[in-house]
Amino acid sequence: MLVAVSTLTLAGPGTPAAAAAATCSGRLVKTVPFPTGELRVHKNRQYACAVTVAKAPGARRAMAVSLQARGGRAAVDAGKFSRQAGPVTVHALNRCVRAAGSVAGRGVSTGWILC
Repeated sequence: MLVAVSTLTLAGPGTPAAAAAATCSGRLVKTVPFPTGELRVHKNRQYACAVTVAKAPGARRAMAVSLQARGGRAAVDAGKFSRQAGPVTVHALNRCVRAAGSVAGRGVSTGWILC
């Protein structure tokens, strides 16, 4: 099980540029601004997706996004990015989720939402 989590964690920085520019599918259900960026959470019927977007894209800096369905493990994308971290997706049919995002050491967490 730990191997699968490590794979999810490492998948973000090694993705091609076209995949990194992708955004979440579904409808935007929560936007949480913070001083250096914004955390966006999307939801469709079965899945929840989150992405952290920098307020001022430019130089590569530490960014992260995590999303966890209640009772499951968190999907995480962390590294040095210029524009966004994520998207990360979890199966969330009939389950609450919590999301967190950060840019350059400043961030936010939602607590349990979409219950």
